[in-house]
Amino acid sequence: MIVILIGYMASGKSTLGRILAKKLNYEFLDLDDFIEKKENSAIKDIFKSKGEIHFRKLETHYLKELLDSKNNLVLSLGGGTPCYSNNMNTILNAKNAKSIYLKASIPTLIARLKNEKSKRPLIAHIETDDLLTEFIGKHLFERSQFYSLANVTITTNNKVESDIVEELVLELF
Repeated sequence: MIVILIGYMASGKSTLGRILAKKLNYEFLDLDDFIEKKENSAIKDIFKSKGEIHFRKLETHYLKELLDSKNNLVLSLGGGTPCYSNNMNTILNAKNAKSIYLKASIPTLIARLKNEKSKRPLIAHIETDDLLTEFIGKHLFERSQFYSLANVTITTNNKVESDIVEELVLELF
């Protein structure tokens, strides 16, 4: 089975994905890390040198490659992946795959993101918490229509990682 974790940046996809993969004895892949290895370039450098549209094309290409070739995989997607190039439809139609939306509130996301903006190309330029709140709120509004199509939604606010992973396992099996 391929477990596909979707959600906004800092919703816990990579952290929880690693724990879940270990618990299930599955391989874990973060799509952004996979792209960086394949392209031999950091995501922020791809954004900077070739732009977001080029990055989104790469993202779609590698998503399809992984969905076609891997079994027993926990795959963490970038926050925008489900929202571009009909990717959510590709995810929903993937054989032997289950998508899970890790839903986090705006205050939870702000708390997680405000100290790591430099690592996140889409928010690196945002200077204040108020502007970050506005940006995330707008993005979540735009992206929630895609995220909500996932097979399962799990809210992660105020939960410890081990409890969320148990909830994931119960939803999967």
